[in-house]
Amino acid sequence: MSRVTKIKHILKEQEADEFDVPKENQTIVRVVASRGNNLHEVETAVEGEERFLVSMPVKYRKNVWIKRGDFVLIEPIEEGNKVKAEICRILTADHMKLFEKEGVWPKRFTKKREHDEDLDDDGLVRNTNRRVVENDCYSDESTGTESDEED
Repeated sequence: MSRVTKIKHILKEQEADEFDVPKENQTIVRVVASRGNNLHEVETAVEGEERFLVSMPVKYRKNVWIKRGDFVLIEPIEEGNKVKAEICRILTADHMKLFEKEGVWPKRFTKKREHDEDLDDDGLVRNTNRRVVENDCYSDESTGTESDEED
């Protein structure tokens, strides 16, 4: 099988991945950093729990890339001291929505934006890269509109 055909099969499998909820031994984690050699440092949803390394399966290597902030589903492995689990599924936005509906998505990983603070008067998202400057020179009071009274 050529490399291109292999990538095509892996990506098709990733897209058509079943949307089953995680099993008992599977955990949803967030990728913190890539440590090289197909190892990734992850954090769990439990507060205060240590970070640990997970390995990328052979079928995903050089075919699928994950970055910091992505979510993956892992299964623990017995052998190894530093590498404690292996990635079994890379989660997409569709997975996240389904897991939230099912109630299995960790509360620590939910990110809710408060829309009231992020919206301006017109209902548009406020640009936080610009300062808000209020100019009174364009208000109606300063234009000097006067009514002509000749009586």
